[in-house]
Order: sequence, then C-alpha cells, then structure tokens
Amino acid sequence: MHTIHAYGATAATKPLSPMTLERRDLGPRDVLIEIKFCGICHSDIHTARNEWGSAVYPIVPGHEIAGIVAKVGSGVTRHAVGDRVGVGCLVDSCRECANCRKGEEQHCLKGFTGTYGSVGQDGKPTQGGYSTHIVVTEDFVLKIPEGIPLDAAAPLLCAGITTYAPLRHWGAGPGKKVAIVGLGGLGHMGVKLAHAMGAEVTVLSQSLSKKEDGLRLGADHYHATKDPETFKKLAGTFDLIVNTVSAKIDVNAYLSLLALDGVLVNVGAPAEPLAVNVFSLIMTRRSFAGSLIGGIRQTQEMLDFCAQHRIGSDIEVIPASKINEAYERVLASDVRYRFVVDTATLK
Repeated sequence: MHTIHAYGATAATKPLSPMTLERRDLGPRDVLIEIKFCGICHSDIHTARNEWGSAVYPIVPGHEIAGIVAKVGSGVTRHAVGDRVGVGCLVDSCRECANCRKGEEQHCLKGFTGTYGSVGQDGKPTQGGYSTHIVVTEDFVLKIPEGIPLDAAAPLLCAGITTYAPLRHWGAGPGKKVAIVGLGGLGHMGVKLAHAMGAEVTVLSQSLSKKEDGLRLGADHYHATKDPETFKKLAGTFDLIVNTVSAKIDVNAYLSLLALDGVLVNVGAPAEPLAVNVFSLIMTRRSFAGSLIGGIRQTQEMLDFCAQHRIGSDIEVIPASKINEAYERVLASDVRYRFVVDTATLK
C-alpha cells in the first residue's frame, strides 16, 4: 500500500482539510500516477457537501487529474514511466456489457467505478485527485498530448469531455447553430469546442458581463437571458442548445429557442427536478436530452482534438490550502474559468 497526502471532506458540514490515505499496491495492469494538477468541478462540491445524498466520509474529491506515470505493473503495455497522462471521472467498469463493448463505459450496465465515491478493485471507497498519487488500471488512463500544458489539460478530463460528448453526438459542425447556456467551467469549454468544430456559436448568459470573454473564446453571438426580448428575438433559432448550468432554469423557455428537430441537452446537474411542458416538445418536434461524460475512447479523441486545435481550459491555479475558498468562489461564479489545484502543495 502507498500512503499519500490528500485534501478531503470528513463531513458534509465541515470544510475540506489535509489528510493521508492509502492507495492499493500495483497489480499487473495498474499504473501509479504522480498527480501534478487536479481541476475543481462543481460535482466535487455537490459530493463533498452530500447534496446528491450518496457521500461516504471521509472522501477526497477530484476527477480532473493530470500527472506523470511514476510506476507501471508488469503487464502494462499502453503507458510507460514518464508519460504525461490523465484520469477523468471513470477508473473502471465491467468491460463486458453491451455498453462497455461499444466504448460507452460511462453507461456501464453494471455501473461504472467513479474516480471517487465508488468502490474500487480493493473493495475500499475510491478517492480522487486532490492527492499526490493515484493507482488506476491502464485501460482507464488517458494520454495527454504534448501540445497541451498539464495544468490546462486537467479540466479537459471532465469539463472538456462533458461538453465535447454532446456536441459530437448531436452533430455540431459547419452549418449548425449551437447555443451554450452559461459561461462557466463547462460553458467556456463548450464555446471553444463548438467553435473549433465549425458551428455558429451563441452564448446565452444571465447578463452581458462576460460578453468580451465569450467572443474571445470563440462565440459569434452573446445574449443576456435576463432580457425577455432575448427569447422573443431568438425563438426557433438553434439546432442544438447545451445547458451547462447546475441550477434550475425555465426549460420551456429554452426549448422555444430550438428550430425544427432541435435538441436541448442538459449537462449541468441541478439538485432539484426541472419541469417540462409536453407542448414545448411537441411543437416543431423538439427534444430534451441529457448527457453525462464520454467513454474512454471518446475522451482520448477529445484530448487529441484539443491538442490539434490548441485548446486548453482557462484556469486559475491554486494551492490546496485555498480549496475551500475556491468552492465558495465557484458557487459565486467568481472564477474564469476553472480552478486547478497544484498538488505539489499537498506535500
């Protein structure tokens, strides 16, 4: 077993604090990764504060992991010591069901093993990337291309694939009008990726306070949703809308912005249900859908796409001691656009 330094939560109502945890010994197909950077995702906050009701304490969040291979098991063939690698939201799945065989491990019919908050191969709770090292089976370790700095690459392992997957699945590209709801950690990646895919991109944000940023990131248009004229002006416009916000929205108002056969995809995960009027769907054959992340194959595709187009996340690197402060700033939308923890500060 490897004893390592970490930063985690001991209860829903307590701030995160330094701790140590044990990583399993390397099996033949395992990779030991020295974590260099880990992004802070809104899901980390939901989990640390038990807002989804499934947290088991103590828990170490973090599933946007970028680092260097420190050691490999005897049977590892995909990775070598010194490789630049990443780990996202998944560290295992059954690999046998129909969905896993399709490369959709995130939809494993037996349930995937999450980077934190699941049960690992050793029968113990998995613990995430706010730590100095992690052990992961080689099939769930991604290669980070040289063209992306490790700190800017970390958020791609969740924020990147969370937005890339629906954009690819619903065909964002030349001739398509795509709207991104919210310009935060997820939204800013959605703008960059949709733009690189060749779509005409619009940001729908509460106000115009980030308009300059949105246009810089690749948006063609930017509208404030607090202005009721926005929904009148843009009615029936978009082929695809990706909603990235983790708060309650008026789904029916956004559905009205879709063109014939348009799709509104939710990737944000609010704790409360969203109400949908069936007539909002019936008219012009609209669809309301959801998307989780992507499988390992598609996540690697996304990383290679980002390297090709020189896309990384816009980040603010922080020491571990500022994680609690960063959580509050995320909730206040006070980050442009992703916090990344320098895990060297855990030692």
